[in-house]
Amino acid sequence: MSRADHWAAPWLLGACALAFAAFSAWPFASGWNDGSRLASVESLIERGTFCIDDSVFLHPPAGHFDRGTPPYDPDNTLLRRGTSDKLLIDGRYYSDKPPLVSVPLAVAYRGLMALGLPHPGDRPDVFAWGICVLLSGTGYALAVGCLWVLGTRVGLSPGWRLAWLAAFALGTVLPAYTRSANNHIAQLGAAAAVCVLLCRIADRTAEGRTAWLALLGAGLIAGFAYNLDFGVGPPLVLAVLAAVAIRTRRALPVVVCGLGVVPCVVAGHAINFAIGGDWLKPLNMHPEYLAWPGNPFGTNMTGVVHKHFFAQFLYLFDLLFGKKGFLTHNPPLLLAVIGGARVFLRRGAAIPDRTELLALCGWCAAGWLAYGVLSKNLGGGCVSIRWFVPFLVPGFWALAVVLKARPEYRPDFVALALWGAGLAVSAWLVGPWWVRLVPGYWVVFGGSLLTWAVVRWRAARTAHPDEAATADGASARLWAAVRGRSRA
Repeated sequence: MSRADHWAAPWLLGACALAFAAFSAWPFASGWNDGSRLASVESLIERGTFCIDDSVFLHPPAGHFDRGTPPYDPDNTLLRRGTSDKLLIDGRYYSDKPPLVSVPLAVAYRGLMALGLPHPGDRPDVFAWGICVLLSGTGYALAVGCLWVLGTRVGLSPGWRLAWLAAFALGTVLPAYTRSANNHIAQLGAAAAVCVLLCRIADRTAEGRTAWLALLGAGLIAGFAYNLDFGVGPPLVLAVLAAVAIRTRRALPVVVCGLGVVPCVVAGHAINFAIGGDWLKPLNMHPEYLAWPGNPFGTNMTGVVHKHFFAQFLYLFDLLFGKKGFLTHNPPLLLAVIGGARVFLRRGAAIPDRTELLALCGWCAAGWLAYGVLSKNLGGGCVSIRWFVPFLVPGFWALAVVLKARPEYRPDFVALALWGAGLAVSAWLVGPWWVRLVPGYWVVFGGSLLTWAVVRWRAARTAHPDEAATADGASARLWAAVRGRSRA
């Protein structure tokens, strides 16, 4: 066994990722989004309530800025007024973020207080850094470790596996999202862990056994991820249950996995009801809760179908390729989409864990369509589309399959990954809650496409005649199939 395949390798890589996230994390809230989450956790710790009326992140005391322990970025005067990501319910303010996640964060930070960390109200800077590492840093580290496992299963050699993992961890928007506490990178970690557990379930099924603990674990993590984002969380649960059903072809494993989902889902809806009196609809989808004095958003909500069909149709593509497009902010994903389609459509292609990967790709498509129909603000003030950050897991899993099955695409990957790394540095410098275009975006957008075109042109010129004939034959067969279906 090589060192790269040692059981400790993913743990070591995860530890390195956690160290990077701890270095990257800011010791203050850098926007309304993380300020709202921090207000909820701080209120649970200090006062035992989800109500944030007395939080230092809702009404930041001037003294903290004077003493050098600011709850918010001291260079942003707008944030000195406190978070505007809040809801007014029965005369009291609450965070507009899904509430369940604040509970384990509060428990974890209380444990750290027992080891000497200060109270959140006394040192909001230490608290903001600690919660960022606990939420965003842990999700990032978990994703890096699990991606290494997935790359091993695909069969990438250690060198290419490390390059692929580096592109995932350092050549995408992920470094920017390690800087502030947010649900999206935490959901990334949950999705990566679910993928590894689904692969374990597949292994046990092939052996004629049932991985009961993995089934429960996949369900529990999917249920937790359900509460991290109500737009892409529920489709993830459905994708996991579908993968288990197709893989095992038995009802009992699906039931066991579903039982793992139940506790977190029920708990999340119960807290939702206790705060706002609604079991099903997320609290931030109630326009009456947004009617507080000075609300800069008005009653503009995600989760409402809009009237103009053509504009919404264009918005779907804007989410992927526009000024904040998710694919164009993560250039290696362009190869994953195009190359992945060629690999998966090739007859007889041997793809490890095909069922599980297709289920997760279906989750990405469902989440994209859901937000494409039920939103219009591109995720608000953020780098790229924050809702889609977890989609990097199945995207890079598919990319690993492409690099293994089609080695001729490896120069394409290197070119796109290098451009992605440049944009990642720029995004890391400004942080996740950047309202304008990431500096250098158009240079990367144009440069990555131009470089990719040159790489493809060179590959076509130097292709072996047999390879060219094979490609031409595949294109001819595809065209013949399309013509045959149209005639039928």
